[in-house]
Amino acid sequence: MHARELGKDGLTVSAIGLGCMGMSEFYGPSEEEQSIEVLHHALGAGINFWDTADMYGQGKNEHLVGRALRGHRDEVVLATKFGIVRGEDASFRGVCGTPEYVKQACDASLKRLGIDHIDLYYQHRVDPQVPIEDTVGTMSDLVAAGKVLHLGLSEASAPTLRRAAAVHPITALQSEYSLWSRDPEDQVLPACRELGISLVAYSPLGRGFLSGAIQSIDDLAPDDYRRFSPRFQGENFEKNLELVRRIEELAAVKGCTPAQLALAWLMAQGPEVVPIPGTRRIERLEENAAATEIELSAEELARIDEVVPRDLVVGARYPEAAMSFIDG
Repeated sequence: MHARELGKDGLTVSAIGLGCMGMSEFYGPSEEEQSIEVLHHALGAGINFWDTADMYGQGKNEHLVGRALRGHRDEVVLATKFGIVRGEDASFRGVCGTPEYVKQACDASLKRLGIDHIDLYYQHRVDPQVPIEDTVGTMSDLVAAGKVLHLGLSEASAPTLRRAAAVHPITALQSEYSLWSRDPEDQVLPACRELGISLVAYSPLGRGFLSGAIQSIDDLAPDDYRRFSPRFQGENFEKNLELVRRIEELAAVKGCTPAQLALAWLMAQGPEVVPIPGTRRIERLEENAAATEIELSAEELARIDEVVPRDLVVGARYPEAAMSFIDG
């Protein structure tokens, strides 16, 4: 497994990470023991960059990752997030970035994970009611206390990122980035490069869509979150299948899977980009890991941009209510 450096303060991670969200919620039924097996297999494959959050399964995902970490803590660079508030009924209540909440959330995550420090701590969404300087200032206090080693933001705009970096070094910005979500290229990715911040790309396979495994909405479980995502609904779904077919054709020429092509394309955007695809299956994990061995030439990258233009995808990334939480 190749390695990449996050930020500019020496944090080294596997070139591809592992998103753990789907092991506890949103993508249909999951089995905890199987997920732990996948996490342990990831270590064997050299994937040491794991990503979770306190809101995934309302803490269940952190408990799960904490179980998998036992006996392996020093082998893993662990990222978790705070800031999205949910009610006891699992409803989304909003975003919170107050200093008091930041401290409480960090202590609660440490307890659920069963660890004494978090390697990379993200603010999951920017709180528009709290100056980013106040939130990041408190996160900086957590670093001083030894509870957190590195700081990150998620779905923050370029101006917010600059303000945050003026308070404390920001190691990574986590944003949705893939062949069907290229918004970061406009302002966020240039700002990351300017400031020496890595971009951790979540949903690098378009929530599984770019893998070609989803050909019908009926391929998704009845309670799968994606059924409510604009890009998976009605005519949008059918039109977006055209994007997948084009990726499949390009992958066939390259001699790899569509998922591997999509991940290789992301990694080719620059050494500061680290994708974190999620999976609950060992075979998919191995397929994703093998993408680090695929090199795309300048001509191949130009061909991908020609065949899969950024405006080909149809539909918003999230439902309207969730989009309101996106900074900027």
